Amino acid sequence: MPGLNDKQLEACCTTDGPLLILAGAGSGKTRVITHRIAYLIDEMSVNPYNILAITFTNKAAAEMRERVDNLVGFGAESVWVSTFHSMCVRILRKHIDKIGGTSSFTIYDASEQKTVVKEVLKYLQLDPKLYPERAMLSAISKAKEGYMTPDDYEKEHAASFRDQKIAEVYREYQKRLQSNNALDFDDLIFKTIFLFETNPDVLAEYQTRFRYIMVDEYQDTNHTQFILVKMLAAKYRNLCVVGDDDQSIYKFRGANIYNILNFEEEYPDAKVVKLEQNYRSKANILNSANAVIANNEGRKDKRLWTEQEDGEKVTFTRYGTEYEEANGVASRIKTLKNQGVSLDDIAILYRTNAQSRVLEEKLLYENLPYKIYGGQNFYGRKEIMDLVSYLKVLANPIDDQAIKRIINVPKRGIGATTVDKLDMYAQSNEYNLYDALLDIEEVPGMTRNVEKIRKFTDMMEGFKARLVHGEFISEVFDAIMDESGYREALTAEATDEARTRLDNLEELKNKIVTYEESAEVPTLTGLLEDIALVADTEEEDEDGVPTAKVTLMTLHSAKGLEFPYVFMTGMEERLFPSGMSLDSDDPDALEEERRLCYVGITRAMEKLYMTAAGQRMVHGSTNFEEVSRFVKEIPKHYLEYEEKAFGYAPANMDRIPSKKPAEQVIQLKAYGKNNPYTRSATSNANPSANPGFGKAFPMGNAASAPASYEVGDKVRHIKFGNGEVIDVIPSGGDQEIVVNFDRVGEKHLFASLVKMKKL
Repeated sequence: MPGLNDKQLEACCTTDGPLLILAGAGSGKTRVITHRIAYLIDEMSVNPYNILAITFTNKAAAEMRERVDNLVGFGAESVWVSTFHSMCVRILRKHIDKIGGTSSFTIYDASEQKTVVKEVLKYLQLDPKLYPERAMLSAISKAKEGYMTPDDYEKEHAASFRDQKIAEVYREYQKRLQSNNALDFDDLIFKTIFLFETNPDVLAEYQTRFRYIMVDEYQDTNHTQFILVKMLAAKYRNLCVVGDDDQSIYKFRGANIYNILNFEEEYPDAKVVKLEQNYRSKANILNSANAVIANNEGRKDKRLWTEQEDGEKVTFTRYGTEYEEANGVASRIKTLKNQGVSLDDIAILYRTNAQSRVLEEKLLYENLPYKIYGGQNFYGRKEIMDLVSYLKVLANPIDDQAIKRIINVPKRGIGATTVDKLDMYAQSNEYNLYDALLDIEEVPGMTRNVEKIRKFTDMMEGFKARLVHGEFISEVFDAIMDESGYREALTAEATDEARTRLDNLEELKNKIVTYEESAEVPTLTGLLEDIALVADTEEEDEDGVPTAKVTLMTLHSAKGLEFPYVFMTGMEERLFPSGMSLDSDDPDALEEERRLCYVGITRAMEKLYMTAAGQRMVHGSTNFEEVSRFVKEIPKHYLEYEEKAFGYAPANMDRIPSKKPAEQVIQLKAYGKNNPYTRSATSNANPSANPGFGKAFPMGNAASAPASYEVGDKVRHIKFGNGEVIDVIPSGGDQEIVVNFDRVGEKHLFASLVKMKKL
């Protein structure tokens, strides 16, 4: 087999008994799997019908099938190459009647599952606010991944009243699936295991057929997948699993790293082959990755190496703020582009989806096309569009589309039929929809909905009154989150997706606070203009030629990909590694974060950049964090360090300059005037201030003339919260005021620059 190194060849030629192939990042594992299949067929004369290869995605299965076909030719189509789920569908279609099903079963998708759970909650008279549909489905999915029936779940959680209710939901959910002749995705594996357990003859049929079994990405398998593989391989034990424990990053999806770590305990006669030669990255990148992952205790010992040259050192740059960080990343990308590097060869990685907002805005400002891999751009995310729509209705009550989006979000029992009737009433009377809502008592056929709609309009009018009376937009945003029930609904959902949505909404609040700090006269209309200019910038391909784009993605999404130039952003403690992992009692939580860092580093082929911010806005307040421990774990001879604080100083935070003083100019590009990336602390940009109600909403002391303060004044600062003035020092026509804030202590501020109001 030409083109294989010694270890790859050893892995291909080891065919009998259990085999663990530890395939490091970029070590050519797909090549090894396909050549091993070809070796079994061509050299060992194994019938292709007796070979099973399991992958995790349909794309990977199709690629593997094509490669095997190219290597083997005739007969390759008889090799069973599939995902876990597609394999189980084939088995169940043939045998599900033996466990009380029919072969015509339907596979329910996420929306259909949600509909069933909704019906179950109604039937069991459980409040969906206390038992959200997504949370119920998440709990049921985890139970099935652990191979737990409703009865098992009930026994396992006997001490918890809530979990007992979840067990009831799970039991009724399964009853309804069965009555509908339907399975969900977790059922596919669950039912196949149950079929094998209760029908030994069926299990024997597949054990006899699959004499040679290969499983890719074994570190990502969950408990039921482990059980299924073990059952199928029990007869001949010619089981080859391929994976990398250092790339096990999907625990939140149910992946169990101990499936690969304990493989040799499960199969004491197993042979282990390590693929450590990397064909992707320069040596300095690999050495950095090796240094970081070596700090994990729960791992198999291995070290990536390459025949490639050292290449450039990893560049780590610490900026003053997240805006300066975005400036720096965009500047470097522009330099690479000017040097002839395609934007398609550049990726920006981040720990959380919420981090993309600042990066997206800067790339748009600099006219650098980008795409979000495996996700939606920040302002296109559902939760962002929902809350922006709330703000749009406050600024412009005749925006019927915004009203229709939020009137039943979160759910208030105001259905689509009711909204359609209101819309027809409004049009027939030449009203807008909001006027019809205010006039609800006069709308025919609305008796049952009057109270619900009145509650909604009273809430919106209350938000409007707060703006008129001078509350900050960010304060009203918090009120919307709380009083609308939006925050409560996501919190109660208690899923990873819900937590991500909450993080995104906190980032939207950060955007609002930043706007309030940078705009001379912050108005709701001005904020919405800023958002609209950023959001409405979809790149179009010209003349059918695809536009080269920078790829933005989370570190989790980056697994399996590679780029010549990679930027890992937000390398700060409590961001990466996450605060949740640092606070966790589970020692593997931090190790999984380190594995995620290892995955990020090994995506880079030519050059890796790491960046951090000395201060970052989190939940509307400025946080100061140390550089990530992962950066500190890279030896200095692989890393070059840059400090670019651009005048940043923790003691002077009221105005945050985003560039060196000589570069602090107002640049009125398409982004708008209130750009935190380029705005000077002393500029006089004064955007339009019409919020949609005929006058500007006052925003504290945002007028051109600074307010005058006295000792004892009670104040509220946009960032620091409530406090009391404890000293006032005249300073050249201005005032230096010393404020003792309840939350952050003593601060020295200048009246002409501060965004603060008296209480």
